[in-house]
Amino acid sequence: MRKLLAVSVLAGAIGLVGVAVAVAQKETRGVSKTEIVLGMHTDLSGPAATYGVSSSNAVKMRFDDVNEKGGIAGRKIKLIIEDTQYQIPRAVQAGAKLINRDHIFAMVASLGTPMNNALFKDQLEAGVPSLFPLSAARSMYEPFHKLKFYSAASYVDQVRAGINYFVTKKGKKALCVMYQDTDFGKEVLDGVQAQAEKMKVKIVETTTHKPTDQDFTAQITKLKTAGCDLVVFGTIVRDTIVPYATARKIGWSDVDFFGSTASYDLFVAAAQGGATEGLYAMGLTDMPYRDTLSPVAQAWFDRYKERYKVDPNIGAIYGHVAADLVVVALEKTGPELTLDNFVRAMESVRGYKDMFNGPEVNFAPDKHQGANSAFLLAQVKGGRWVRLTEPLGF
Repeated sequence: MRKLLAVSVLAGAIGLVGVAVAVAQKETRGVSKTEIVLGMHTDLSGPAATYGVSSSNAVKMRFDDVNEKGGIAGRKIKLIIEDTQYQIPRAVQAGAKLINRDHIFAMVASLGTPMNNALFKDQLEAGVPSLFPLSAARSMYEPFHKLKFYSAASYVDQVRAGINYFVTKKGKKALCVMYQDTDFGKEVLDGVQAQAEKMKVKIVETTTHKPTDQDFTAQITKLKTAGCDLVVFGTIVRDTIVPYATARKIGWSDVDFFGSTASYDLFVAAAQGGATEGLYAMGLTDMPYRDTLSPVAQAWFDRYKERYKVDPNIGAIYGHVAADLVVVALEKTGPELTLDNFVRAMESVRGYKDMFNGPEVNFAPDKHQGANSAFLLAQVKGGRWVRLTEPLGF
């Protein structure tokens, strides 16, 4: 009887140790004495690759800077990047690999609203923080979760601010919406609907498309027939350029078009033949034209160009800021890097300012959206984005 009792107690003790080890492993997954493993799923070869390539380049460059100086508390940052081609199934596959095989500590600057949304359940259940994804959907920080952190204004708020400007300053009365049939596009539609209701203006027509569509003649013809005087784009890069150019080609010029920050890209402004001249978009920071940057930002610009043989675009800015915020939090955490310690460090970040004239970022234990008030309207003039306003509200 005593032997059985002793065996039972020993087994129980071993079980408790096993639980403790499992908890410890969960708290420190992706962390060793010499390394921190971070993951990023993004588009390197699909319709949003202009964002994915540039942002991942900037993230790598920022982490390499840290590693060249010895890392953080003796740990080097290892970044594993997976290509989703901006497709949900590929994102799910990539996320599963990063979480279950690579055992990453956190996901950083991952691209795409539908891709992030598809991964959140498994990712958060595994204890993997979502840090500054490249999506301005409300789901990046709502509902509140201790492992979700986002730093800027949502698509909904951006679109509402833009509509408020066009209605009050330019007398627009009839809205059309052209948006991707994705979670991202529906965020834009939600913003239009909310502001239209608030300002008592009509949405006279809507049309959708797939992110990979090439021909937008039917959609533009449908909107032109509806007689709107303002078209809101829930589009990214290629699906911003082609429909706008199509509208101008068929002579539809008595209407303004504007998009969210997803349309605010160097490639959009520099489209061949001035195809996007006159287009408007919302932005979160100044566009990275070297001659308009601060000396510190110019030095960053030059290092990026020297390393990657191309000018950095707005995606590179987003990637740098995301990586830099991660570095700030890791440095605040110090040598005792556990999940809980990291979250507390992230929540203690106050007064963060990037070098690109972006919004001040502040977090708190009950506030994981770092900023929500820095929107500005820009327009394509002479192949460049020109900032027209200070931050806009609604």
